[in-house]
Amino acid sequence: CTHVVVVVYLAAEVVQRLFNPAGVEGWIVVVVAGIALVIATVTALLIRRMSKDSGNMRAAFLHNVADALGSVAVIVGGTLILLYDWRLVDPIVTLLISGFLLRHCWHGAVPVIRILLLGPPEGTGPDPVLAALRGKGGVGDLHHLHVWCMQEHETALEGHVVLDGRVAAEVVKRDVKRLLRDRFGIVHAVLELEAEGESCGYTRLIGH
Repeated sequence: CTHVVVVVYLAAEVVQRLFNPAGVEGWIVVVVAGIALVIATVTALLIRRMSKDSGNMRAAFLHNVADALGSVAVIVGGTLILLYDWRLVDPIVTLLISGFLLRHCWHGAVPVIRILLLGPPEGTGPDPVLAALRGKGGVGDLHHLHVWCMQEHETALEGHVVLDGRVAAEVVKRDVKRLLRDRFGIVHAVLELEAEGESCGYTRLIGH
């Protein structure tokens, strides 16, 4: 949210400066951006390893990377102003940074939205899970299936499994859970086992 507000503010400043270019102190811009580049780069390197296992740390890492790239753009812009007195480069660089920040906000928000909306994790939709479970011995039918992101690295599944009577219920439950864990990485599985001919009558295949 903060990044979006910053993007809107920068875009408004760009429009104003395109029509009324303001004077920019090139040396001050380059020096301040250089200091910011060093700080952002060092911070990003310090948290890079932790960013692989945590969404919060990954967001912080990407934030520092974005700051570093923005500082590089500002340094380039300040240098062009110093060498060629090209004042128009200031709003152009600002516009580029705004676009980069907006893209960064979108990519950071998508995984969080997926978790909040109880959506399936990327690459693990219900269709491949259904196909795998239907081919499992002892499984006659499936319904009420729901696959969702429990948290960043954990996927949960809930579903009703109709037994075909050829394999013991506990064996089917064990084998299904093992399949979900080994093939899809799903370790949180809640299964409702129903005997053939005694289904709960809920006919919807996916969801509640």
